[in-house]
Amino acid sequence: MSYEFKTKSLNPYFPDIEDVTPQEVLDNSSHLKLVDVREVSEYTGELGHAPQTELMVLSTLPEKLNTLPKDKTIVFICRSGGRSAQAAAYAKSQGYTQVHNMIGGMLLWNQLQLPTEN
Repeated sequence: MSYEFKTKSLNPYFPDIEDVTPQEVLDNSSHLKLVDVREVSEYTGELGHAPQTELMVLSTLPEKLNTLPKDKTIVFICRSGGRSAQAAAYAKSQGYTQVHNMIGGMLLWNQLQLPTEN
């Protein structure tokens, strides 16, 4: 089941990747697979993490990517949007088609005062 984002823009560093907004990610999280690619200490740290995310540290992505569903829209999340864009680009290179980067990462998520978990 895929979700089509209403607010999306092309990532300036990875031309094949679309950036999506934290608010739309939150509003539609039940239709998405959210993957946080930060380190464990960041995931449980002061910024917390978005509800319903799975932690998959960026360095482990090559081994763990195949555990993600290919038939669902995946949004990668990190601290500011850089590592998650890398993760989305890697997933796309491995045949995943419905992958997105959450713009601004957890910094913007917190700035918007969206709910977090630790």
